[in-house]
Amino acid sequence: MRKIDKILGLGFLVTLLALSCRKVDLPSPINQIPSELAINSVSGIKLESPFVTSQVSMNVKSEVAQTVTIKIFDISNRVVSKSTSDVKAGDNVLKVYTTALPSSAYRIALFDSKGNQLGITDFNKI
Repeated sequence: MRKIDKILGLGFLVTLLALSCRKVDLPSPINQIPSELAINSVSGIKLESPFVTSQVSMNVKSEVAQTVTIKIFDISNRVVSKSTSDVKAGDNVLKVYTTALPSSAYRIALFDSKGNQLGITDFNKI
């Protein structure tokens, strides 16, 4: 083996060793709920803001993993939107899209699979 090949091989190994020892910070998933969405009780629903334009984040908190129903009621207490979502036990951040709703006051409620109300809150579509 030629001397230059040995030097290049040794240089390659040193470079490889140096790179393999380098610390790489990988992004870790964020499991924290923003303070404006924190719920202190064991279950419930909380909107990021009571004033909504086209969408809003909400925290749906459940004691157990289950399928929940989210209903939006208008000021006449009629259901204007209904959806289901599978949630895990604990906090679940979901998006509510309100583009199709006219500007008005609304109530959003969370129900379990048996129809029991787990939480309710109001918002204004602006």
